[in-house]
Amino acid sequence: MKKITRNNLYTLEKYAEIRREFRDKILVHKKNRQLPIGPNATLYFEDELTIQYQVQEMLRVERIFEPDEIQGELDAYNPLIPDGTNWKATFMIEFDDPDERKQQLSRLIGIETCVWIKVDDLDRIMPIADEDMDRTTEDKTSSVHFLRFNINTETIAALKRGASLSAGIHHSAYQYTVDPVPDNIRQSLLNDLN
Repeated sequence: MKKITRNNLYTLEKYAEIRREFRDKILVHKKNRQLPIGPNATLYFEDELTIQYQVQEMLRVERIFEPDEIQGELDAYNPLIPDGTNWKATFMIEFDDPDERKQQLSRLIGIETCVWIKVDDLDRIMPIADEDMDRTTEDKTSSVHFLRFNINTETIAALKRGASLSAGIHHSAYQYTVDPVPDNIRQSLLNDLN
């Protein structure tokens, strides 16, 4: 895994100068890394650039400049960068109305383990969810989950040869499929693989 170090980060002063330009670059980049699955769920695939942006924003908002505090942020965010044999995604369940969100999150318990990715006719790849902490209670699931999709060498080779990519969610209360995954997203995700 390529990790972000303090040497990769902008100082608070420099970041203030370039923030608008950097943010515009990130917004364009993220368009190729967001995969809506149905009307209320989205996978936001992370990579080094998206994580650097998150760290820079955290340092800015919290006014963090002490080396040990910066390292703490890096230690928290670096595990979200894919390592060449996986994809890592922030999985968001999105309902605008707070009452509807509360009701739906109680219906969607376990949804984070029902997300899948599929390459051609190979087996579905199911995620490892929330490795850092459990985000589901017996009453509801969280609206944010962190997923890791491990991808074996056979699947990586198939993708690099042009195999199709699909994704979906198969939960009793939420079932949607994206087939195929749009090419701009597929191409961006290929860059994450060795």
